[in-house]
Amino acid sequence: MKTIKIIIISLLVGLNLTSCDFLEKDPTYTTPENFFKNEADAASWLTGTYAILGQSSFYGNEFLYLVGGDDLGHYGGANRGPNKSGLICNNANTSDPAVAALWYTLYSGINRANIFLENIDAVPDLNDDTRKQYKAEARFLRAFYYFTLVECWGDVPFKTSSTEDAYNLSIPRTDKQTIYDFIIKEMYGSAEDLKSAQDLNYLPGRVSKSAAWGMLARVYMFRAGEPKRDKEVGLANNTTSAEITEYFKKASYYAQLVKNEGHSLAAKYWDFFIDICSDKYNTALNKDGAKANESIWEVEFAGNRSTDVRAEGRIGNIIGIQGKDLSSKASITGKGDPGYAYAFIWNTPKLLELYEANGDIDRCNWNIAPFTYTQSAGEGTPVDGREFVKGKRDEVEQQYWDKSFSYGKTEPGSTYGDRESKNDANKNRNRAAAKYRREYEADKKSKNDTSINFPLLRYSDILLMIAEAENEVNHGPNDLAYECINAVRERAGINKLAANLDETNFREAIKDERAMELCFEYTRRFDLIRWGDYYKLMQEQVNKAQTDESWKFGINVYTYFNIPKSYNYFPIPANEIGSNGAIKTNNPGW
Repeated sequence: MKTIKIIIISLLVGLNLTSCDFLEKDPTYTTPENFFKNEADAASWLTGTYAILGQSSFYGNEFLYLVGGDDLGHYGGANRGPNKSGLICNNANTSDPAVAALWYTLYSGINRANIFLENIDAVPDLNDDTRKQYKAEARFLRAFYYFTLVECWGDVPFKTSSTEDAYNLSIPRTDKQTIYDFIIKEMYGSAEDLKSAQDLNYLPGRVSKSAAWGMLARVYMFRAGEPKRDKEVGLANNTTSAEITEYFKKASYYAQLVKNEGHSLAAKYWDFFIDICSDKYNTALNKDGAKANESIWEVEFAGNRSTDVRAEGRIGNIIGIQGKDLSSKASITGKGDPGYAYAFIWNTPKLLELYEANGDIDRCNWNIAPFTYTQSAGEGTPVDGREFVKGKRDEVEQQYWDKSFSYGKTEPGSTYGDRESKNDANKNRNRAAAKYRREYEADKKSKNDTSINFPLLRYSDILLMIAEAENEVNHGPNDLAYECINAVRERAGINKLAANLDETNFREAIKDERAMELCFEYTRRFDLIRWGDYYKLMQEQVNKAQTDESWKFGINVYTYFNIPKSYNYFPIPANEIGSNGAIKTNNPGW
C-alpha cells in the first residue's frame, strides 16, 4: 500500500494548506503553535509538502498542458479543438489559469517547507536521525520546487522564510543564478542526511540519496544550457565556457554517484511502465534476473473515487491509449473494461521516424499506440477486441502480448478479437501516446481518475545524462559515455552506436536517444530549451503538420508548433504582477 498517498488528501482538507503561498495575501490558517506537537504532526506536515507534487495544477493534471507540447508530441484528436489553458496549444497569455495555478502551487510548496524547517527542531521526543531525515526531505523538496520555477520562469521571487502575516509580500525577482546556487547547495546538503535507495527498499515515493543526486545532475545539465535559452530571447547571460564545462562535470559526477547505488534497467522497456500502471514499485527484473530498481523517484497517486482515499491523478487518462467509457457498467470488468482515456496527446510522425530509423520496435510499440480497443456489440458493451495498425499485431505478439489484455487473433475485417487494419499504415502515423496504460489498473476503473504514478526520475535518464555530460566535457565520447548510452540501446533491442563518433555526432545521437527513451515524460521541452533547439525544431513541424497526409489532425495542430521564441519562458502571471509591486516587468515577449 502506498502509505504516503493514503493521507495526502486528508492533510489538504484538515490543515487548510492550500493557502500557504507566501506570495498570496492570506497566510495559512494553521499555525506552528497549534500544530507541531509531536512526531506524527511533523510527519503529516512533511507529507503535505510532498502532496504539492500531485496537485491538479502540477503533475496531477495541468502540468501536462504546460510542458507536454514539443516536437515529438502534441495536443490532438479527431475534431478536437485546442485546449483552453496552458502553453501546449500556443494560445497562452499572462492571464492563463494553468500558468498562474502552477506558480502559486510551487510557492505553496516552498512555504510549507519553510514552515516545516522553522519548526521541526522544536518537536519534542523526535529521534535525531528522524529529525535529520525529515529536514533533508523538506530541504530537497523546497529546492526542487525552486528548480521548477527557474526552469519555467527564470528569475523569480526568492524567499527562505515562511509567511507570518499578510503584509510586506511584494518581493522582487532574484537572478536565477543566485537561485541555482541555493538549489545546488540544498540538494547537495540534503543528500548527506537522506536515506539511500537501498535503505528505503527502493521505494521511490520518498526522496532518497539517489533522487537528490540524480536531480542535482539534472539541475547542472539545465544550468549549462541557460546561455542558449537567454540568447534565444535576447537576455544577457555572462556564463563562461569554463563554467559550462564545470556544470557538465558536476552533472556527470552526481549521476555517477547514482550509478553506484544498486539501480539497473529492467530487462524489457515496458516492464517499468507495467509496474507503475499496476500500482507496483520496482518489481521488474533486470537482464541478470535481479531486481532492476529502475524507478528512482515518482509522484504518488492513489484511489479511483470509490473510497475515502482521494489522491487520484490523471496519468493514463489524459495521456494514454484511447479507451471506452465503461465506468458506469459495474458488471464489466477485466479485459472488458481496459479503462477510459481521452488520448489528448498524440505523437508526431517525427518520433515514429526516429524509431524506424533505429530499428526500434520495442519502444515504438509501447510509446506509440499500435492498436485501438473495439466493441463488436456497440457502445456500452464490453471491449472484445483490438484493431492493430497494419503490420503491428505480429510485432506485439513477440513483445508484451502475454502481459497485456488480448482477445484472440482474428482476420482483418472481423468485428471482434485482435485483428489488423486493412488500411495503409503509412497514412496513420499520427497516433495516441500510449506509454501509460490503464488496463493494468485494478478494477473498477474510474472514468477520469487513476492511481498511476508519474515517473520523475528513472535510471535510464541517469545513464543518458552521464553519456551527454562526458561527451561535452571531453569534446567527444569516452568509454563511459559509450557504456551508458549503449546500455539503454541494448535494453531497447537496437544496435550499439558506432565507436568512432565525434563530439557533434555523439551529441545528436544523445538527443535522439533521449527522444526515443524519455518521450512523454515531460522532459523533452526542457531538453530542447537547454540545447537551444526548442524554437527551431518546433518551427520545423509547422509545414509538416499542414502538408503531410500522415498527420491525421494536421488541420487542427499546425498552429500549436508555430510558437514565438518567448515560449522559452513562461509568462509571469498577470495577477502576480498586479499584486506584487516589486515585479516591474514580465519575461521577454509576454
